[in-house]
Amino acid sequence: MRIVLGVAGGIAAYKAVLLLRLLREDGHAVRVVPTRAALEFVGRATWEALSGQPVTTDVFEDVDQVAHVAVGKQAELVIVAPATADLLARAATGQADDLLTATLLVARCPVLLAPAMHTEMWEHAATVANVATLRARGVHVLDPAAGRLTGSDTGPGRLPEPEHIAAAALALVAARPRDLDGLHVVVSAGGTREPLDPVRFLGNRSSGRQGVALARAAHARGARVTLVAANVEVPLPQGVDVVRVETGAELRDAVRAAAKDADVVVMAAAVADYRPRTSAESKIKKQPDGTAPVLELVETVDILAELARERLRAGQVVVGFAAETGDDTGSVLEHGRAKARRKGADLLVLNAVGGGRGFGTDDNDVTVLDGAGTVVAAASGSKDEVADAVWDAVLTRG
Repeated sequence: MRIVLGVAGGIAAYKAVLLLRLLREDGHAVRVVPTRAALEFVGRATWEALSGQPVTTDVFEDVDQVAHVAVGKQAELVIVAPATADLLARAATGQADDLLTATLLVARCPVLLAPAMHTEMWEHAATVANVATLRARGVHVLDPAAGRLTGSDTGPGRLPEPEHIAAAALALVAARPRDLDGLHVVVSAGGTREPLDPVRFLGNRSSGRQGVALARAAHARGARVTLVAANVEVPLPQGVDVVRVETGAELRDAVRAAAKDADVVVMAAAVADYRPRTSAESKIKKQPDGTAPVLELVETVDILAELARERLRAGQVVVGFAAETGDDTGSVLEHGRAKARRKGADLLVLNAVGGGRGFGTDDNDVTVLDGAGTVVAAASGSKDEVADAVWDAVLTRG
């Protein structure tokens, strides 16, 4: 396998030497791409001797070979270890000021970053946001290990051991099924916004992470994907057709148009159940006497039930999502079972929300019900892992 091993400028760069040896002993061709700072810790001669390949850091080296494009295009796997706070920031913002960051922009293979830095840097809000951005794009970012750092410091931020990094990276390129090859799938994601006036709207907490993960997984498994994105807060996946919408009515029109030739429709978006009867043409102002405006709401079209009832293409599989909270009338599962029977979809993916669960998080915990409300599958973990589990369940309905 052709592997690019990126090395950023941190003291943990010495461990990347051991990682390089492991990969080479496993029979892989490894091109080391260090940053200039990395060469302050481990010299060029070491990397070239152990990899058997030339080592360059700058986009102006090997210009005749167009290295800043060729290295990433030829890679079947990219590993960056250590990935410093600086490297994570540059990768998250799409910079390409050296050969390593240019390679990350060009690569279309699996990418794994193994962070290493002081605890305060790892826990800083900027680093947390950069890691979330990278993960949302499909980059695999390991959590650092906890332990002894530079000097007398201890805490999370230590580079994982080379054996762990190698195992995690190589697992990414294990043969992935192309079991959705030839299918057209439509996925909705995000949360709709129903305008009250030019400034305000009725909305919900959905970020679109789960829907984006579903679209990304379907594309990886061979499907042609149309993603209807309603106010999605995370980067959208590459290789899919994206239709951007805002309101429930716009989402309904876009999904119905795309679903006419779709084999599977997955309604992962959180669609408003109600909208204002009218939307003010100018901003609603506070009244001097303190009188609050009265909002009249009307029920929106139940898009999922409509799709399940009409089946815009023969044999089409329709999947819904239900974010539920338990109350004094029933549990999350009881509400989900009633909704599954009411909606008429082939599958309903049920997840509990609220209290830090579901919306806006990187992980999820779902139960998959059939149209009769029977539990047919369950999954928990990252939203990418949940997405694959949902597609596995869909394939059982074909």
